[in-house]
Parts: sequence; C-alpha cells; structure tokens
Amino acid sequence: MPRPRQSGRHRRPEPLAAPEGAPALVLAVPGEPSTAVRALAEELVSIARSELPGLQAAIGFLDGDDTEYLSLTGVLKEAAALRVERYELARAAGREVDEPAGPAAVVVPLMVGPDEALTVRIRQAVVDSGAPAELTDVLGPHPLLAEALHVRLSEAGLARADRARLFTVATAADGIVLATTGGAEAVQAAGITGMLLAARLAVPVMAAALDEEGSVAAVAAQLRGSGSAQLALAPYLVGPELGAGLLEAAAGAADCPVAEPLGAYPAVGKLVLSQYMTMLGIAPQQAGTSVR
Repeated sequence: MPRPRQSGRHRRPEPLAAPEGAPALVLAVPGEPSTAVRALAEELVSIARSELPGLQAAIGFLDGDDTEYLSLTGVLKEAAALRVERYELARAAGREVDEPAGPAAVVVPLMVGPDEALTVRIRQAVVDSGAPAELTDVLGPHPLLAEALHVRLSEAGLARADRARLFTVATAADGIVLATTGGAEAVQAAGITGMLLAARLAVPVMAAALDEEGSVAAVAAQLRGSGSAQLALAPYLVGPELGAGLLEAAAGAADCPVAEPLGAYPAVGKLVLSQYMTMLGIAPQQAGTSVR
C-alpha cells in the first residue's frame, strides 16, 4: 500500500517535473561550433533536464550549418513541427486536446551578459524560423555567476577556495580584472557581478572589455595604481562566445595569469533553466501541471 502523504509544514515537497505540453527549451549557442562547444552545451542541457525531469530541450548553434551542427533556425522549425505532429497524433488516437497555442519553444541565449550584435542575430534566427518562440534575457548578472567565477579562480590557484577556512594560497590575487565581451553595456552589467565577487574574495574587482582595444590594460593599470600588486584575469564568459585569441591577448596586456571561462559549471545550467521557467511564469511548486 502506498504511504499516505505527510501533512503540515514538514510534508515533503512534490518532485518537480516539466508541465504537460510545455514548450521546448532551446539553448542558443553563439560562436564557432565545435565538438568541444557541443559537449559543453550538452552538459548544460543535461543539468537543466536533471533539475526538471521531462523537459524537452535542444541545442541550436547560431553559426550552425544544419549538417554536423544544427542551426538555431532549423531547431526552432523542428520544435514547431514536432508540436503539430503530437497534436495530430493525439487527435488520431481519439484524445480530446486543444489546438497548439503559445510558444513552441523558449530560446535561452548562452550568454552571461548583454551583447547587442549577438542578440540581434538570435532574434533574426527566431524570425527566420517562422516558429512561435519566446526569447529570454541573458543569464546574468547573478550571485551564482559570482560563485562560478570564484570557483574558476580557485581552480587556477588565484583565489582562496574557502575564506571561512582561511586556506593560504601563495599565488592568490589581490586584484581581479573581470573580462567580458559585448561593449560598454556588457562591462556595466559585468560590474554588478564583479561587486558580488569582490565581496566573496575581499579584493577589488573591475570589469573590462576583451573586444575593446586597450580596455584590459587600462583596468589593470588602474588596479595596480590603487595598490594591487598581484592581478588575475577572470573571464566573465561561458566560453563559446569567446573569440579566438582574445583571452590570450588580454592576459598579455594585463601581464597576469588567467582563469578558465565559466564553461559547464552547474550554476550555469541552473540559470538556463531558471530563465526558461521565468519566461513561462512557472514557479517550482507549479511544475507538473498542464500548460496549454
């Protein structure tokens, strides 16, 4: 016999599940497609699925060729066609179902900060697909991204892994250059996460533009001028959107070691899912219900 549900405030929460009929989550991946980029995107989608079982998710590359790497436009067309096919199969089976309404997909850009050029291209891909789809905001700024930056710096030996335990790291930086792409708006947004990172590390953090000549060097000079002697470069990027050679050139300009990009850090996958659920207006306690 099944156990009766526990009542009161100690009752176990219902397990999350994707609502029936929910749109697909489509991860829009910028940058040059590659096997490494695809593996990263697949890991992030896997994290989102593990947080919300039953989630329909796909990966669309902004520069995909629809052969080895599926384009964002092609993936959205497929999502729309699949929704129509499911409706027709349900009708053929004699089920009473409503006609498809609302978006067939929710597009989540794999970007932590604003980048107008990439956003314009993503929007155009959505329009070109002809599919009913909604586009979410980028993933940041967010405290979880400050956590991810902290972890990447500590992995590179450039920050203490845990301030509470007072681990000593001989190479710990006393000033962080937070490097991003996307122009002035992206630098401003990165500065918000930078303040959260500065609070975690108790060292100054300043944002700079990787794609603006002289920006990283100028910020590094400013940090050194204010008393920081041992700098580190922290990429405020997932990775695929990073142009070839930009990070190496920036590390040389700042004359300091560099941490890895955020990559498939678990918090990034959780933020992807969070943007999807926010766009649909689905709170965790609402998961598992129907979406029409």
